[in-house]
Amino acid sequence: MTLPDMHRAEPIPEGARAEIERLLQSGDLFRYTAASDAPVSLLEAEFAQMMGSRYALAVSSCSAALFLSLMALDLPDNARVMIPGFTFAAVPSSVVHANCQPVLCDVADNYRIDMTDFTAKLPTVDAVIISHMRGHTSDMDAIMALCDAADIPVIEDAAHSLGTLWHGRKIGTIGKIGCFSFQSYKMINAGEGGIMITDDADLIARAIIMSGAYEHNWKKHPNIAEACTRWQNKLPLYNLRLNNLSAALVRPQLAELPRRVADGLRNHDHVAEKLNASPFIDVPAPLPPETRAPDSIQFNMVGLDDATIRAFAAAAAAAGVKVQVFGQSTDNARAFWNWQFIKDLPELPKARKMLMSACDVRLPVHLSVSDLDTVSDILLDAVAAVTNAEAA
Repeated sequence: MTLPDMHRAEPIPEGARAEIERLLQSGDLFRYTAASDAPVSLLEAEFAQMMGSRYALAVSSCSAALFLSLMALDLPDNARVMIPGFTFAAVPSSVVHANCQPVLCDVADNYRIDMTDFTAKLPTVDAVIISHMRGHTSDMDAIMALCDAADIPVIEDAAHSLGTLWHGRKIGTIGKIGCFSFQSYKMINAGEGGIMITDDADLIARAIIMSGAYEHNWKKHPNIAEACTRWQNKLPLYNLRLNNLSAALVRPQLAELPRRVADGLRNHDHVAEKLNASPFIDVPAPLPPETRAPDSIQFNMVGLDDATIRAFAAAAAAAGVKVQVFGQSTDNARAFWNWQFIKDLPELPKARKMLMSACDVRLPVHLSVSDLDTVSDILLDAVAAVTNAEAA
């Protein structure tokens, strides 16, 4: 049995090489040096066009995009921002960085926001971040109806959801602002990096200036001069810019996105069908309006205690497939009880129960069907081994 490389990303497209070499020869890596058409500026224009948004701002990470989004909303000090109890620690961290208070919402066993808890807490908050965690889309129809009625702005944390659709509409364009990641384990890989999109001129102007467009560098952002003029010298600078070399890595990958999304969905559904044949594994189905763009798979262990789940993960790892059980470690950054920088960290019973049995396995889009069968067989053999041992 030949094990696939579960951590290798796809090669950077050949089309990036000439631009990277030009940048290496010129040393022109700062996004604002060129009078026009810097790689970062071109990336912003191309990404906005791809998403159907008016504006895009490329920054150093998706975390930076979330932070700038909150700052651009001009929320009051200590504003309360609701986030899901299942997300990455960078999300509550961005809330804290923005001098706001995270308000955690419970999450169901399908990894999506528990709408009963969301509805109950919504009147107590000033803004909402919806994390489409691991590409799982919560009920955006219900969420947007409630938030629009209450005039509460929604930021979409779409770090894992570039290419996902909701009723055919691109995730990241439903809320007031959408934030995406270019970190290595995402659909588009620059090692690090992120981008935010919006149709609101005033929001993007504030974000542009705070990202580090000091003095008159904001003039190199098209069609936003009037809004930026209002905010010049009135906002702090956080220097969260993307550099030209990262943009040169990203730009040729945009054309690869449709194929990567199709391959990722094929991979996920192929493995999901095999895993769901086990009575001890449940891969939650998408909500009806959702068309997913996965590069990993999540599943719940059913009817097994914590020790058996740990034994399953260990058996799979010994056979060559790493399984992350979100709640089964002392430092997992996706387990809310490890966000101890939050004052008065609440208990979320549904999220805790889910995280203790929820498993995560990478499925890079380059895997072949044979690779997928190998991964599936290892996982099924591991669960069979521990459940047979338990029965004996």
